[in-house]
Amino acid sequence: MYTQDAFQAQRSQLVELLVSGSLEGFESVLDWLLSWEVLSWEDYEGLSLLGQPVSHLARRLLDTVWNKGAWGCELLTAAVRETQADRQPPELPACWEPHSPHPARDLQSHRPAIVRRLHGHVEGVLDLTQARGFISRYECDEIRRPIFTSSQRARRLLDLATVKANGLAAFLLQCVQELPVPLALPFEDAACKRYLSKLRTMVSAQSRFLSTYDGTESLCLEEIYTENVLEIRTEAGMAGPLQQSPATLGLEELFSTRGHLNEDADTVLVVGEAGSGKSTLLQQLHLLWASGRAFQEFIFVFPFSCRQLQCLAKPLSVWTLLFEHCCWPDLGQQDVFQVLLDHPERILLTFDGFDEFRFRFTDRDRHCCPTAPTSVQSLLFNLLQGNLLKNARKVLTSRPDAVSASLRKHVRTELNLKGFSEEGIELYLRKRHREPGVAERLICCLRATSALHSLCHLPVFSWMVSKCHRELFLQGGVSPKTTTDMYLLILQHFLLHASPPDSAAHGLGAGLLRGSLLTLLHLGRLALWGLGMCCYVFSPRQLQAAHVDSEEVSLGFLVHAKTVVPGSTAPLEFLHITFQCFFAAFYLALSADTPPSSLRHLFNCHGPGCSPLTGVLSKLRMRDSGCKEGSVAALLQGAEPHNLQITAAFLAGLLSQEHRGLLAECQVSEKALLWRQACTRRCLARSLRKHFRSIPPAVPGEAKSVHAMPSFIWLIRSLYEMQEERLAQEAVRRLDVGHLKLTFCSVGPAECAALAFVLRHLRQPVALQLDHNSVGDMGVEQLLPCLRVCKALYLRDNNVSDRGICKLTEHAVRCEQLQKLALFNNKLTDGCAHSMAKLLACKQNFLALRLGNNHITAAGAEVLAQGLRANASLQFLGQASCPPARFEPRVGPRCWRHQHLFQDALGAAQSLGKGGHGPTEFLLEITSCTSGDVYLSTRYLLRLWGNQVGDRGAQALAEALGDHRSLRWLSLVGNDIGSVGAQALALMLEKNMALEELCLEENHVQDEGVCCLAKGLEKNSSLKVLKLSNNCITSLGAEALLQALEKNDTILEVWLRGNTFSPEETEKLSHRDTRLLL
Repeated sequence: MYTQDAFQAQRSQLVELLVSGSLEGFESVLDWLLSWEVLSWEDYEGLSLLGQPVSHLARRLLDTVWNKGAWGCELLTAAVRETQADRQPPELPACWEPHSPHPARDLQSHRPAIVRRLHGHVEGVLDLTQARGFISRYECDEIRRPIFTSSQRARRLLDLATVKANGLAAFLLQCVQELPVPLALPFEDAACKRYLSKLRTMVSAQSRFLSTYDGTESLCLEEIYTENVLEIRTEAGMAGPLQQSPATLGLEELFSTRGHLNEDADTVLVVGEAGSGKSTLLQQLHLLWASGRAFQEFIFVFPFSCRQLQCLAKPLSVWTLLFEHCCWPDLGQQDVFQVLLDHPERILLTFDGFDEFRFRFTDRDRHCCPTAPTSVQSLLFNLLQGNLLKNARKVLTSRPDAVSASLRKHVRTELNLKGFSEEGIELYLRKRHREPGVAERLICCLRATSALHSLCHLPVFSWMVSKCHRELFLQGGVSPKTTTDMYLLILQHFLLHASPPDSAAHGLGAGLLRGSLLTLLHLGRLALWGLGMCCYVFSPRQLQAAHVDSEEVSLGFLVHAKTVVPGSTAPLEFLHITFQCFFAAFYLALSADTPPSSLRHLFNCHGPGCSPLTGVLSKLRMRDSGCKEGSVAALLQGAEPHNLQITAAFLAGLLSQEHRGLLAECQVSEKALLWRQACTRRCLARSLRKHFRSIPPAVPGEAKSVHAMPSFIWLIRSLYEMQEERLAQEAVRRLDVGHLKLTFCSVGPAECAALAFVLRHLRQPVALQLDHNSVGDMGVEQLLPCLRVCKALYLRDNNVSDRGICKLTEHAVRCEQLQKLALFNNKLTDGCAHSMAKLLACKQNFLALRLGNNHITAAGAEVLAQGLRANASLQFLGQASCPPARFEPRVGPRCWRHQHLFQDALGAAQSLGKGGHGPTEFLLEITSCTSGDVYLSTRYLLRLWGNQVGDRGAQALAEALGDHRSLRWLSLVGNDIGSVGAQALALMLEKNMALEELCLEENHVQDEGVCCLAKGLEKNSSLKVLKLSNNCITSLGAEALLQALEKNDTILEVWLRGNTFSPEETEKLSHRDTRLLL
């Protein structure tokens, strides 16, 4: 019999259990107690106060339950056990009572099971309940607050159903009944069930907490995990004619049916830069599965780390990999393995950090036997190809540079992890710092220092800022600017943590650094050796060889790795690969064993993605040059290129003028330090010159255009880390390029800062193309210093919002050179329209503004029109004698999204060749918006296809274009235009004697509208092409057109494809007039 005295004796232990987990765990305990009616609704409300510390709520819960008596105490203990064990709650009844008199009570009785059932569907249920009028928009927004997890949102929806008497509870009962039931286990064997329980427990234990540097603080992943920007990666040209922005997914949509590259493949590839949160994303996936809250379509989940797998020298089979290197079945090994082979579709294998796997992917060697041993690389490669465990789903994470074309052939979906959004940074800091005022102060600090703010879009920097927040507050407004600055700050934090308390006031001075120099050099030598040998986990023997002792390990830069060999001593690894690169750079900067000449190998590395032959030749040259094995030169030549690039940027930062003084006081020979600095400058300048010499010469009569090579970004980053204006000026002094293209180059805010630092010294204006990157609002802000040398800026697919564009246009009005902005597929709304209008009104030399696939409505279009009316000289470079319509003869609307590229190229060439004389046109594109009224007041070529201007918009356009003398091409494809709009356009054709092509496909013109257009054609003498495909036109409308063509010999083509003509009518009409294209 459980007594209250026994309960009281266990109070401290119960408090610890309730507090040790996350708020999610505490709320799960409340779910059980509510369902067992231990807590009343009033009790529950008193224990669900937002903002209260969990420890405070836990003690209040114990007091409440103690007052219930011994039965309540016993049930609380049982609820804690259920939650700690992560057991599945009991299944819901097979069917609900259709007319239950107490729906709210039913929801409460089955609350744990309902919360779990709703977890993956709560967003859809919220949309449905709001659409049916059960909850208001305000209530829906409150439930969807970003700080809540999916389970917490489900609970708050259930709470709302308890207090609302409008039928919400009954509706939720029905919704839950209709949600898909989790798949049943395909086995009844006790050994398999026991193995599944053991596997869940192991995965849960590995993923529940994030351990910090000193091991004394364990951060609950559930409490601090913040969603990153995760997009389906698409190549240019993959989308349809109205290309949309890449789809943004939540973690639980990882296996979405969208964006499949290869339907037969089993592997989901998640790519992201170092520090973008790939490992944490996988850890959250594992936790959601182990706790039963998501990914329950998989019975077995096996997590692996590529950096640890590559350490396995012995041959292994699928059996060995899953059982000996992940989780061993205590009973019935053969039965469990057979279940795995029989049901591969219920298996998920995750492989983290493929970029740290030293073996390059190949699909030449096939291995198909799951019990036959082979090399670790052969096993992994055949798993990814599906030769082993076909239909088992795999998730592979990697930096993008390590993914080859041959590997992509075996990828089902490729996702791009882009790091935190600006809102994500703030949410993470609020989750990380719950003390009053700390998070707000830290957020204000970031907003005031745009350079540091831009770094934090990578979660690793947000973590460092969070860890070093006290040091940031003490710096008195001087914040880190470069990546090197940030890593020196975290170095200071770690060293001060291990120093006496009175050292904190002195910061990272020469004394603190000098006192730890030997330790840092030991860590640096270990880091460099690891990079050179492609080794990222270190055994005790390797630590001893590098003279790294336990005291140096205790600093916290090395942490215990999760071993893949059960029972063996867990090896150590650096906190993050970037820390390993930083310590390697520190060693190269300060070690007496580093000859300056060896640094050339750091800056001469071949870019990622080079052929395997390049690596072999590099190693042969190293051997022929007499490089001693284990020397600095040999290690640098053996390292992976993407790690060398990070190390090179750190070395440039450490040897910069700003930090040279700090290092000089620790350096025995200042002369050696100066030599290394000079050598780094020379190597960096030589690499840039070599890169620029590789740019092919311009085609005669055209501006020189270049798509930057992979090495360009890291060279620019290295220049930025040095922070030397003279070096940046020298780097671009001989750069003669008119168009610099950096598409799909993983350019984020930090790279934007580096580009602006260097490109602002260009002597000639340049068109900067940054399409399909991760620029965002923070990146736009970093680009502002170089805006004055940009004649065009392309930012398609960059998650730019109104805030970023408003800042951009504020500066653009003062930049005489800037003439074009391309902003397709971003997050622009009517909120930026006033800034755009001001830009058009103030800049009389602006040529092109492209706003396709955003969220601009009629209100924004009206504001833009005001700017257009205030501008009397807007021009687009293109000769009137070569109308843009002729770029797409007889190819249909699917080529229109590339038309602006041809227009730009031809316009530039003609302008250069002919001096730009003759009539000119302005291009305004507002594709895929929802604009209604559009007003025109200047000369331009107008693109409005894919909008919803409707008849009202068509009437406004027609009125504005009646006397227009420059417009040659008008596209209103897919704009929901009917006969009323067609009638207005017909009246315009009677007056307008300049328009040469009118595109009205995919509308609802019908016969009535076509008859009106035919009357307009009878009086028109300029139109050459009229496109009316897919408009529900019958032979009646075609007859009216034929009569008009008899009186009009100017028109060359009338497109009527996709209308309602019979085969006989089609043949008859085509014979009557060949200008009808049927």
